[in-house]
Amino acid sequence: MASIKIPSRQALSRGIVLSGVLAALGYLGFSLWAGWSEVLHALGMVGTGGVVLAVALSLINYGLRFVRWQIYLSRLGHRMANVDSALIYFSGFALTTTPGKAGELLRGVFLERRGMPFSSSIAALLSERLSDMIAIVVIGLPGLSLYPPARPVAVLCLVMIFIFGFVVLYGRILETITTWISASRSKTVRALRHLLDMLIAARKCYATDVILMMLPLSLAAWSAEAFAFHLVLERMGADVGLWTSMSIYALGMLVGGISFMPGGLGSTEAVMTALLVITGVSSVDSVAATIIIRLTTLWFAVFLGLVVLLVGRRQLMLPMQQLAS
Repeated sequence: MASIKIPSRQALSRGIVLSGVLAALGYLGFSLWAGWSEVLHALGMVGTGGVVLAVALSLINYGLRFVRWQIYLSRLGHRMANVDSALIYFSGFALTTTPGKAGELLRGVFLERRGMPFSSSIAALLSERLSDMIAIVVIGLPGLSLYPPARPVAVLCLVMIFIFGFVVLYGRILETITTWISASRSKTVRALRHLLDMLIAARKCYATDVILMMLPLSLAAWSAEAFAFHLVLERMGADVGLWTSMSIYALGMLVGGISFMPGGLGSTEAVMTALLVITGVSSVDSVAATIIIRLTTLWFAVFLGLVVLLVGRRQLMLPMQQLAS
């Protein structure tokens, strides 16, 4: 991990600005396709109050996920003060739209400075992603009848959840394999050993009591953003039921999540817009609602993460000796 460098302000700015420009061009293309003036009118119907409400629900999402993150760190034996941990957690949001999951690597770097092995931080990350995936699949289930192409995606996610759960829960197999290969010095075997260490660490996040806490937290977190999507549509006068609109949001997030595009850019917006049109919402309102919800969820998260990273950069980069003093 010593080879991974914390990005400079210039590198951060370039990555975020580039992804922002690409997203803006995409949103502009969406708006021109639906009708520029009509989309602006639809955006105006949501109003400042609607945007503030959507942002507030996004903050609830982030807050609940941070609580979950703290529980995972505690279970992994690395309890941290709330302020320091929040700086690390939310700073990762800044790089949500940059390639290579750089935000997750950044969290790992900061946590390693505080004595947490990288295998443990990745275990926390995977536990987070698995909880997110389960919650989003559950919220998206009602919408699968609207969008049959999403069914294989949901099935794939369920299979991944099952495989990961099986591997983690039957940890003795992992420990046995680790013992077998411990004497080897091959680079491939060392990489495998790091993977096994991470999976063994992740077992601590899947005790029954932890699962019973994590799933409700994850469902509540993602339901908050999905509900924000419903409120945006409601303010536009779109006749879409609560569960339908929430499942459309979840399916968009699900497809975007496995598209390997940073932040699900493009794929998430396309799925949300298409599903809204299928349910009878005009293309204008569909585009406007999608743009608003992405600005108040994804891009608000990037903005929040950037502020935290730049303001807290000095504290985040303190060497371990100063952190311990």
